[in-house]
Amino acid sequence: MSTIDNPHAGYRFIPAVMQYSGGVAALPGFRLERARFAEPLPMAEGWRRIGAYLDAIGRPRTAFAACELRSPAPFTEDGFRTFNTGYAAVLAEWGILRDSHNPIARSNVCPRVAPPAEPGFHAFCYTVPDTDAAPSFAVAGSGESVEGRGSYRDNTVAYGDTSPEGMLKKGLYVLGEMERRMGLLGFGWAATTGVQAYTVYPLPPSLIDEVVARGAARHGLTWQDCRPPVEGLDYEMDCRGIMVERVLPA
Repeated sequence: MSTIDNPHAGYRFIPAVMQYSGGVAALPGFRLERARFAEPLPMAEGWRRIGAYLDAIGRPRTAFAACELRSPAPFTEDGFRTFNTGYAAVLAEWGILRDSHNPIARSNVCPRVAPPAEPGFHAFCYTVPDTDAAPSFAVAGSGESVEGRGSYRDNTVAYGDTSPEGMLKKGLYVLGEMERRMGLLGFGWAATTGVQAYTVYPLPPSLIDEVVARGAARHGLTWQDCRPPVEGLDYEMDCRGIMVERVLPA
């Protein structure tokens, strides 16, 4: 699998599944920036605020490149499909879908404590013209399931096993998937500026050792007390290499 250039948007992406790409990287002459809302915004309001923000900085809707979502609780597989269909419909309205591909890198996780009342936006990334920009990228979130091969349950590593041994197996798979996606974009852990792990279960010391040994915690590892978005998944990660980040008021 190779990446696909999205020149009018200023980035290239890893083609993956209907709901998201595997990751994005800015094309030469552009940089990725990340904006995080001070508090998650419901989907409709989030779309409105993102559109208004892009308008304010003079960027088209197609500059939208990645997002991080928060949901009340893990979806059933049918519920996840329904959610993704509505989400992709907005991307189509914005002219973002490219030749049946969804180029947007995405994570979608569920806080264990004080979850939002409905799905919404936590953060988003977009491109900005910059002839002197350092390379930048964002890798989509991945849980411990092989995507695009049928049901999550049938393709999940150590399904239902949240013992230290099970979490190690899950974590090693996800670390490998992060490395695979970064490799397709031409990056590795040394290029990351942020790495996030999402789970409500303790990280076994053996997994922490792997994270550190691979260089994934060179700037620290941000653990978030969240579940992945689909029932039966227990561990997720995403990562990025972005030099400009900001927080937007709620």
